[in-house]
Amino acid sequence: VQLQASGGGLVQPGGSLTLSCTASGNILSALGWYRQGPGDYRELVAVLKSDGSAEYADSVKARFTISGATYKKTVTLQMNSLKVEDTAVYYCNGRSIVNKSYWGPGTLVTVSS
Repeated sequence: VQLQASGGGLVQPGGSLTLSCTASGNILSALGWYRQGPGDYRELVAVLKSDGSAEYADSVKARFTISGATYKKTVTLQMNSLKVEDTAVYYCNGRSIVNKSYWGPGTLVTVSS
């Protein structure tokens, strides 16, 4: 499985950004986004599962929306009301049906005035 991501960049607090991820290769059971801020561990942001359900980190609920479909191998993360603490490198993650994890290259999101 190979993952390609697009989006990211610099935005002011309260602004919006969109991240997109497209996978190629094996069928996926889940596709989503993780992030790693300066000095932090990598953490789940949002993931879309093959049954159509989505899971979000508590810190982004009601602000971020993940859409797409694992069978289409593409997801989009709409990030609204961005906060300085959302600044991080965002990584697309795909999980195969045998629970193997794949990572795409990170994309930097900077929220700053």
